[in-house]
Amino acid sequence: MTKVLIIGAGGVGQVVTHKCAQLADVFTDIVLASRNEVKCKKIAAQLEKNYGRTIETAQVDADNVPELVALFNHHKPFMVINVALPYQDLTIMDACLEAGVHYLDTANYEPLDTAKFEYKWQWDYQERFEKAGLMALLGSGFDPGATNMFTAYIAKHYFDEIHYLDIIDVNGGDHGYPFATNFNPEINIREVTAECRHWENGEFITTPAMSTQQSFTCPDGVGSYNIFRMYHEELESLTKHYPSIKRAQFWMSFGDSYLKHLEVLGNVGMTGIEPIEFQGQQIVPIQFLKELLPDPSTLGPRTKGKTCIGCVVRGIKDGKEKTVYLYNIKDHQDCYGEVQSQAISYTTGVPAMIGAKMMVEGIWMQPGVWNMEQLDPDAFMADMNEYGLSWKVIEEPGFNLI
Repeated sequence: MTKVLIIGAGGVGQVVTHKCAQLADVFTDIVLASRNEVKCKKIAAQLEKNYGRTIETAQVDADNVPELVALFNHHKPFMVINVALPYQDLTIMDACLEAGVHYLDTANYEPLDTAKFEYKWQWDYQERFEKAGLMALLGSGFDPGATNMFTAYIAKHYFDEIHYLDIIDVNGGDHGYPFATNFNPEINIREVTAECRHWENGEFITTPAMSTQQSFTCPDGVGSYNIFRMYHEELESLTKHYPSIKRAQFWMSFGDSYLKHLEVLGNVGMTGIEPIEFQGQQIVPIQFLKELLPDPSTLGPRTKGKTCIGCVVRGIKDGKEKTVYLYNIKDHQDCYGEVQSQAISYTTGVPAMIGAKMMVEGIWMQPGVWNMEQLDPDAFMADMNEYGLSWKVIEEPGFNLI
């Protein structure tokens, strides 16, 4: 009997719960908790209809450690799958330590009042988790997550030493709105508007947000897109654990309409994270904007097109330089047909399920705090092919990346 407790009932939480429910022999019992239990009950109804599975639901404030501990002690899960907000990572990790529960998340902790993406807060938990005999798996989404696994798999099977890493995230989907975000608007906009950092010659180089771009043509007919260099947290862990890397960059595609709306919203202060006073109340502009934008979990029925996310790695094998591109392509409507979510939620939620499966089955179970690339990638990569995120490898793809 293996019980998992999932925290978060947004688009990703919906996918994780669906995918766990599909594997009744691995995840025998599921509890879904959120600040809004109505969302949990809606997902539970989907599972009952689709798979004939009954799960428990609960209301919890993920900012409240005693409340979390009480929930964990009541249900006694093997592990917690955290797909709540990144601001809540540390409170959930604290509760896991107190209740003796293993931990997994999909994005690194960031402070509520600063758009700063670093692993140092969570890496500081290493000794406590190790002494408690508990495992914490960090960043088991797609990017970070699958991209870390792609890098580890390429490094293991194709190179003696890797030198250059480019992670390229293209969303070729169209939801029909003038402006909407494919995951939590607050997190998405904070991420995109933050200063860019990329790794080069042993240090992170800072450049203005969205200041470097190039065109990229995806394989398999997905199309050509403008991609922009930005910071993403897996660069921090990958350059730490692969010290041979000379340069590491993260690229993401954005359409003209998205960029124009973002520019205007930034110019009028709507993307700000500092509280302002409005009619006698303190409000945070970006949190107010979030309430005005479409809920990402509602985009599934109307999003058409495909995602293409992968890693281009250049390095040395048998004394010769070579390049390898490993990527996944996912159709938005295929995702909606399976789990009633669009591909951005799907590509994050499936690796979270697989990471949990690796822990439940003991393949990756070891005390301490771990990033994905520190663990053997082979079983995880095999499961990606098995559970909806098949991938391909192109050797010498001929890319001329900046």
